[in-house]
Amino acid sequence: MRNKRSFPNRLYRAFKLNFLRLFRTPGGVKKISLGFSIGFGLEMIVISSACLVYLIFYPVVKLAGGSVPAAIIGNVVGKLTFLPIILMPFAKKLGELIYPSSSASGTIKEASIMDIFQGDFSAVKAILHGGLHILIGMSVFGILSMVISYYVITFFHNRNHKRRQAKRRKKIVVSETASS
Repeated sequence: MRNKRSFPNRLYRAFKLNFLRLFRTPGGVKKISLGFSIGFGLEMIVISSACLVYLIFYPVVKLAGGSVPAAIIGNVVGKLTFLPIILMPFAKKLGELIYPSSSASGTIKEASIMDIFQGDFSAVKAILHGGLHILIGMSVFGILSMVISYYVITFFHNRNHKRRQAKRRKKIVVSETASS
């Protein structure tokens, strides 16, 4: 019988696998970092856009000059972090700060389906405004995460590249001394 790994261990292994794939993705550092950051940033607005962001995912990555495999990895890492779900309440508040709706009053009115049939669409309007606030806030968080993740991935990619070069050099020196 196979031992089942704990959830944190499986999550760690998934992160490690995706970052290994990321660092082995073909392309330059800038292309990989750009692709990852776009994928990670677009993940922030997936929920609030009802997954419609996937319609523009490929064209945005290609037009920006990023790596599509790196963008997919960035998107998967964004899903694994649960960051979009954690940031959603903050995004709603940020969206309300950026775009205050004029219909937002301090009292919350409970609406029924009969109100909508009678022509009172204030409940639908409130829901749409709430969704718009979340979309605005998550877009801001997405842009911030794009900028931050670009520099983080560039740093880690360069560090990993230097480590691998040093390992190769050491291997060559060892093989040359063994053959002499």
